[in-house]
Amino acid sequence: MIHDGFMNEALAEARKGQSEGGVPIGAVLVKDEEIVARGRNRRVQSGSSVLHAEIDCLRQAGPVAACRGAILYTTLMPCLLCAGAAVQMGISRVVAGESETLSGERWLLEAYGIEVEDLDLEECKVLMRTFIAQNRDLWDEELGLSSSGKDSLKDL
Repeated sequence: MIHDGFMNEALAEARKGQSEGGVPIGAVLVKDEEIVARGRNRRVQSGSSVLHAEIDCLRQAGPVAACRGAILYTTLMPCLLCAGAAVQMGISRVVAGESETLSGERWLLEAYGIEVEDLDLEECKVLMRTFIAQNRDLWDEELGLSSSGKDSLKDL
């Protein structure tokens, strides 16, 4: 399957989010070879701790029926929140731009029968590496890390 066009659209969403002062992660939802929804990480822009790119994209798609069986293209392997949403919405396949920056929750997606493909794209890695180098505090916040550098989930 050729992914270039769809992943390029997800990258465009990531860049748009970055231009708005947000974290450069983008997503598109594809059904029957057409983009049915787009999203970008709007956590910073909206002040919402849960408005990740995949969540924004799924929210734009509308009801579960619009998502069921669709392919979710995202520039970064989905985190626990976004992987859970993909499972809940009946996504059949996730195509990630990369998983080096964040390994994500591939195991969860696959445990629920979602096919996962990691394109390992240098363009996605460079986008994230550059952003993190310039915005470490914002990235740590994105990951839920406390100011002390400890993973807040492990502190529970």
